[in-house]
Amino acid sequence: MVVPVICVVGKSDAGKTTFLEKLIPELTRRGYRVGTVKHDTHGFDIDQPGKDTWKHAQAGSKTVVISSPEKLAIIRRVETEATLDEIALLVSDGVDIVLTEGFKRSNRPKIEISRREKSDQLLCDERELVAVVTDNTFDIRTPQFGLDDAAGVADLLERRYLRRKSNDYVTLLVNGERLTIKTYVQDVLDRVVRAMVSTLHGAEAAEDITLVLRKPPTEQAQDEAVATEGERALRR
Repeated sequence: MVVPVICVVGKSDAGKTTFLEKLIPELTRRGYRVGTVKHDTHGFDIDQPGKDTWKHAQAGSKTVVISSPEKLAIIRRVETEATLDEIALLVSDGVDIVLTEGFKRSNRPKIEISRREKSDQLLCDERELVAVVTDNTFDIRTPQFGLDDAAGVADLLERRYLRRKSNDYVTLLVNGERLTIKTYVQDVLDRVVRAMVSTLHGAEAAEDITLVLRKPPTEQAQDEAVATEGERALRR
């Protein structure tokens, strides 16, 4: 099943984090498993100088993983920012809903937090919004909730996303963007991939399968690599 991704957006200091701190435990109390993503447009650094993981990265590792019985963290250097669809695919394992703080430019449904003291206008178009959390009143058809009404927003998310059974059980990302796949194509992909994977040792009882296909190097790139290696051999 495709996990719903809902973006909580709003102007700076509108109260996005504060509302998420109310909404997450409300959904958790109802038995839902929640995953979250924070969008930081200014960049961040969670690795501490001197720590072993920091030393790994300084030595040239592009991806560093630290694992313990309670937690797993992945630190990966990227050339370009990952799309929300790519991030959601990583986060959605084992959760029922993904809530993001930020990503106002994404094409995902949004909950906008709007406080009167910050602005009397909304960032998002009405068509993008599933809810507005505000101490103001806007002339739109989108449901509006008070700043503390996490229960009301949770009711809405349950009705629209969490209680609805989805027929989508195959997720396909192309260049980082999720594509809609017709049911019969999902059936074909599911049967073919599972048939191939089932022949591999240790994967006979696979349930959830993640397959990543990357563009192979061109023949020209391969020839250039061989030529470069030949030049190095001559210099030696």
